[in-house]
Amino acid sequence: MADLFSMSPEVRVSPQPSGSDDPSSQALSEALGSSMILLRLLVLALLVAFVFSCVFTVKPNEAAVVLRFGRPRGEGMEAVLRQGLHWALPRPIDEIVKIPVGESLMVRSTIAWYEVDPALEVAGKLPEASPSLRPGVDGHVLTSDGNLLHVRASMKYRIADPLSYAFQFRDFTNLLVNALNNSIYYASAHTTAEGALYKQLEFKEAIRTRLEEVLLHSQLKVTLEPLDLEVSAPLFVRNSFDDVTRAEQTRSTKINAAKGDAEEIIRKAQGEADAIRANGNVMSNMLVQTVSAEAKYFQDQLPSYRRNPSLFRERKRLEVFADVFNSASNDKFFVPARTDGQARELRLQLNREPQAPKKN
Repeated sequence: MADLFSMSPEVRVSPQPSGSDDPSSQALSEALGSSMILLRLLVLALLVAFVFSCVFTVKPNEAAVVLRFGRPRGEGMEAVLRQGLHWALPRPIDEIVKIPVGESLMVRSTIAWYEVDPALEVAGKLPEASPSLRPGVDGHVLTSDGNLLHVRASMKYRIADPLSYAFQFRDFTNLLVNALNNSIYYASAHTTAEGALYKQLEFKEAIRTRLEEVLLHSQLKVTLEPLDLEVSAPLFVRNSFDDVTRAEQTRSTKINAAKGDAEEIIRKAQGEADAIRANGNVMSNMLVQTVSAEAKYFQDQLPSYRRNPSLFRERKRLEVFADVFNSASNDKFFVPARTDGQARELRLQLNREPQAPKKN
């Protein structure tokens, strides 16, 4: 037996590895570690995404209101957020309402205008005129003198109260259109057809005044900008109105030309009158000064005349002769009186030979 056992091969029993050195356990541990890292990165990414989703931007021409469970976050104007970065929780907790307060918005009233084809309107053409107005199709207004006209207007505005615009009214734009329609009908009923067609500045001002009253009464807080207004006669009588317009323009042109001519004539006549008056004043002053000087001269000569009248007369006679001789442009002859007192015979030769012209 001992030999049998001694002849069998030697069997060795190796020790069993511990749990930490088991490859499957180690692989599982590494897999769990990688999963935890990925989970942490995922949680971090979700956290970053959550933070960024809570941040929103309000542009320069906007205002924003954050609703928390349907109510504005804040009281009054404190709830209105202006330009910049702001924070809000995601839906459904918070809801962001943006309002274009800086933009110029527009509403248009066409309720009193005739039916138009968009293609014809783009081409600048009028639709074919019907023999009369079509009820329910062609809108119109009634003027104070009983005439029918077509009127349409465009109103530009800016929002003055963001909270009122966003939450006080169900359809703010529709209310503005109704206010504009009301103003057009009201102003037309208080204006003649001639005033609406040919005095559109006054007609537009009447519409704007009525519109401001309606907006104030309805508490529609907006800032109005200039209106764009179009007024037209019914198409079936438009040519007649155009003839009246051309006649009115011709009349105004001729009246203005006549006024210009009249003003020019008046200015010219006024200038001539001023010149005549000025010349008369100058001549009058010269005459007065001359007469005053002569009066003063004779007044000064009066004592000399009283002392020796004959000497004074002789001196004055010589002065007159001197003036005559100085004024004469031709030959001068002086004939003294004869000493014997007899008349001197003076003969004039009227056929004197003419003098030859002098050469230069």
